[in-house]
Amino acid sequence: MRRSVIAGTGSALPARCVTNAQLAEQVDTSDEWIVERTGIRQRHIADASETTATLATEAAKKALAAAGVPADKIGLIVLATATPDQTFPATATKVQTALGINDCIAFDVAAVCTGFLYALSVADNMVKGGMADYALVIGAETFSRLLDWEDRATCVLFGDGAGALVLKAEDTEDSGILATRLHADGRHNELLYVDGGPSTTGTVGKLRMKGKEVFRHAVVNLADVLNEVLAATGHQPHEIDWVVPHQANKRILDATAKKLGLAPEKVVVTVDQHANTSAASVPLALDTAVRDGRIKKGDLIVMEAMGGGFTWGAAIARY
Repeated sequence: MRRSVIAGTGSALPARCVTNAQLAEQVDTSDEWIVERTGIRQRHIADASETTATLATEAAKKALAAAGVPADKIGLIVLATATPDQTFPATATKVQTALGINDCIAFDVAAVCTGFLYALSVADNMVKGGMADYALVIGAETFSRLLDWEDRATCVLFGDGAGALVLKAEDTEDSGILATRLHADGRHNELLYVDGGPSTTGTVGKLRMKGKEVFRHAVVNLADVLNEVLAATGHQPHEIDWVVPHQANKRILDATAKKLGLAPEKVVVTVDQHANTSAASVPLALDTAVRDGRIKKGDLIVMEAMGGGFTWGAAIARY
């Protein structure tokens, strides 16, 4: 069976790291308040020279190096972001150019925090369908550009970064991406959104969120979609080696693991170091766990996320 196998991972973070204590110097908050409610201790914030495209390119180069795949073999780039460099063209085409690739399929996917799962599912199906033998799947954000720094309940939650992986086509039965499941329910737009856009206000807008309601939906939706990918492959929760979740809030991660009966030590947690990096969150956490040796070849991993829209999704893979 032709499948998409994860050949390598990479990630990138802005140079500037902002701790909770540093943030408290400009926002009415404290380290204790942020850690207690979210588990976040620091985040990386992009400067003017660091954009979604530059971070995505750096992550992509590291993923290509880890995979041992030259850039000119890439036939597909799918980049998930809610913060593109320009309204158009797609930021994926800027990454394509930066990597020296003259011709390949390249486009962006917008599903906010679930964006990487959407991008992964699309790329997986395109690779399985024979449209490319090698693909780059990237989640990259400069979410700090969307924050209202006077809204202390939300501005402390987010950071910037990028993560990427290389998919390659292989004939295999039980390796690579085994199943993906995606969902959306636009009725909940007002719970998590940006109050601007080219066709409505002509401005970028700022992020608005009703945190308690988002939390309630997240725990239920994430547990359900994780069960869906397990059912699709016939696996049981105890067989999972690692869950790589969207890093929104430590309490959401804990509650989801508990609902599924998963041991907390099986959950990759990086929210304390990176905060919520939206579409970059899952691949950034994946790369962190691969590079520190936690995730090894042959491990069964589940990735999941939920974001504005609402959108949510999951993927199960044999690494």
